[in-house]
Amino acid sequence: MKVKREEISPDLNSSFHILLTPHLNEVFLWHYHPEYEIVYITGASGTRHVGDHISRYEGSDLVFIGPNIPHLNFDYGVKTDHRKVVVQMKEDFLGPHFLQIPEFSDIAQLFELARHGISFHGETKRVVGEKLEQLVESSHFDRLMSLLNIFQYLATSTEMTLLDGKPIENQYNLKEQQRLKLVHRYIEENFQRKIDIQEMAARVNLTEAAFCRYFKKMTRLTFTQFVNQYRINQAQKLLLLDYNVTEACFASGFESVSYFNKTFRKITGENPMQFKKRHIDQ
Repeated sequence: MKVKREEISPDLNSSFHILLTPHLNEVFLWHYHPEYEIVYITGASGTRHVGDHISRYEGSDLVFIGPNIPHLNFDYGVKTDHRKVVVQMKEDFLGPHFLQIPEFSDIAQLFELARHGISFHGETKRVVGEKLEQLVESSHFDRLMSLLNIFQYLATSTEMTLLDGKPIENQYNLKEQQRLKLVHRYIEENFQRKIDIQEMAARVNLTEAAFCRYFKKMTRLTFTQFVNQYRINQAQKLLLLDYNVTEACFASGFESVSYFNKTFRKITGENPMQFKKRHIDQ
């Protein structure tokens, strides 16, 4: 499934962009963009799909997403009368040294965590949700001050959950990171067919044994585990698009429905039909 790049521009006379209830609930918009994004939706229950993370939210949701993380529009499939606020901004929307200002140290850490995607709950979700809904009614200056206040509130909250573990850890050198990106890209382009370890090792100029050691060090998974997780993630997307179990199995690269069902349950804790029924029917 192809991910679409979304082009975003700041609002007129503003350094960031605000969207109010864009009514995309019938559009499966699997997309990414280089901007950071805060999403608040209320009056709805739906699918929270950020990077490799898929779960459900109930009643409302508040998520802060870092740059270039693929994600699904949070109103997809929502049938209820709901409200949604989306705020999008570039990392340097207040200048290239914005996050280096000492007073913004907590916010800088928040922006770093957002590269994984963050879900907020409890009182944080309620308070920040109200602040976001009030943004559009403010003057341009007050909007900016309110947004900074929102960032500080989020940065000091303990009511958060990191969603996507994919970002590469900083301790790995550039060569290792580039090699892992090549592996990711190759899997993304070839997951629908059989990929063996020997083939992948040759692609990155390592012996099979060296590749296995390298890959386990970088991802804490074996190559087979990683490929299976990637394929299950693709299968989940297809099930959300109303593919049946057999169609999702073969379209995501599995050669056996029984092995697909077994792997799906091992990774997600439920079988494909349970997953589909929980997300589609609800």
